[in-house]
Amino acid sequence: MSTFNFSELTPDLILDAIESEGVLVESGLLALNSYENRVYQFVGQDSKRYVAKFYRPQRWSEAQLNEEHSFSLELAEHEVPVVAPLVINGKSLHLYQDYHFALFPSVGGRQFEVDNLDQLEWMGRFIGRIHQVAKTRLFTHRPTISIEDYLVKSVAELQNSQLIPSSLHEAFFTILEQVVTLTRERYHTSDIMRLHGDCHPGNILWRDGPTFVDLDDCRNGPAVQDLWMMLSGDRQAQSLQLSTIVEAYDEFCEFNPAQLSLIEPLRAMRMVHYMAWLHRRWQDPAFPQAFAWFAEPKYWEQQILALKEQFSALHETELRI
Repeated sequence: MSTFNFSELTPDLILDAIESEGVLVESGLLALNSYENRVYQFVGQDSKRYVAKFYRPQRWSEAQLNEEHSFSLELAEHEVPVVAPLVINGKSLHLYQDYHFALFPSVGGRQFEVDNLDQLEWMGRFIGRIHQVAKTRLFTHRPTISIEDYLVKSVAELQNSQLIPSSLHEAFFTILEQVVTLTRERYHTSDIMRLHGDCHPGNILWRDGPTFVDLDDCRNGPAVQDLWMMLSGDRQAQSLQLSTIVEAYDEFCEFNPAQLSLIEPLRAMRMVHYMAWLHRRWQDPAFPQAFAWFAEPKYWEQQILALKEQFSALHETELRI
């Protein structure tokens, strides 16, 4: 387990890093909601608002970070509304005292409404535009969504956890094994492309339409990965939402209906991966402070129930459009 934390990333170091690229900070630094990285908003000497993002060391290589930036900039060149990093002195990724960082324009907006079919239609259209660009080639350095990364490594991480109450061990790992086994059987795809990778409502800003932020988790995978996290409610509601999204998506990029069978396996993979991520980051002081419930028995009881529900969902027929 990595014991890295951001304790050495002091305000003075942040300011020195930003100003090393010729950008002068006129305001204080406002920490934004981010745990994997450290993100700060500030006002520059030109009175414009900026965001500085300091990447967690040891997570992505320099090549992987540059590939993320190149993808963002490529999308922006095709007039896709994505918040891309600023290119300063010919580069978007900067290094200061072992910290990679990037500067972005600060963009405001509100979260889009997941139960609003008009907005979901917009989302389908713009994700289609993202994928129209994305499908032209694959990432070379970024990973591909896989059983190994999302389940095998995650289960190994959880098996080493001291946070799961011993009284719940048997129940938790029994249902976890069942979910993993069934997900292995159900997740098969050779139809992959570059993805946003984490296209959930929290990464969408709404300002007369969607603006996509935070491509930190971009990777190769099936197109449906960027669609299913928009769904909410019961199966009937999700089926209507999915039909709305896909119909709009098809205006720009053809959707393969065979990928509908991947939604529940992908949901299962995300659930398990998320638990392992929290455990992996527990040595970062920000995590116990923000996710105190992760160490409580009630959380693990809830996860046992959630995994049982997901096990049932994996047995159901896929959503129809």
